[in-house]
Amino acid sequence: MKRILLHIPNAITSLNLLCGALGIAFVFRDRQDIAFWLLITASVFDFLDGFAARLLNAYSTVGKELDSLADAISFGLLPAFMLYAVYLPAAPRLWLTFLPLIVAVFTAIRLAKFNVDDRQAESFLGLPSPASALLIASAVFYTTGNPSWKEFMQTTWFIPTISVVISYLLISELPMFSLKFQGFSFGRNKVRYSFLVLCLVLVITLLATGNHPGLAMMGCICLYMVMSGILRISGHHYHSS
Repeated sequence: MKRILLHIPNAITSLNLLCGALGIAFVFRDRQDIAFWLLITASVFDFLDGFAARLLNAYSTVGKELDSLADAISFGLLPAFMLYAVYLPAAPRLWLTFLPLIVAVFTAIRLAKFNVDDRQAESFLGLPSPASALLIASAVFYTTGNPSWKEFMQTTWFIPTISVVISYLLISELPMFSLKFQGFSFGRNKVRYSFLVLCLVLVITLLATGNHPGLAMMGCICLYMVMSGILRISGHHYHSS
């Protein structure tokens, strides 16, 4: 029975990877909406596999490698192809069409750096790959309900620019707080609890006023980046939060 329990985190990680692969398939069926929700589901599985590993004390080197491979698909390739699909009809030059795919490359580099960087045990340096993926996916998903936003995203340099900016943020040394809870006490998790409460208020407010879910998700990721910046400027020590 114990050996079976040890495989549960890896099974959850595999579901993360499957959601990423399915999301790519739906991108090429022009169903960016389904791809978005699959990426959301992959993010949930990405959280749950670590939670299950801690709960069951089921850590393994295979699980660590599988987690990185799954994240490279779900949070690297999938959002890169979502950008590519939106930009494809509007790109003025062939080489620009493929520029969004650098997001997948820099996501893989970020994941590799994270695996060997012991400074990121309780916080992050650079934008976490799930956050960058959710920011991209929500921006693309928002185009399904807002034609003017889609037109704006298809302007010549917008998608190439955000592809480069996000790629830089992925491998930067900018401190970002982690959403991995240190127990359940408020004292050790006040930043995380505060962020979740603010996100809940933001999402409820935007959805209640008839806004698109993609806009609500973009707001949450932007809030995460702004809070991380404020904490850095204020000299907050992430590891003690």
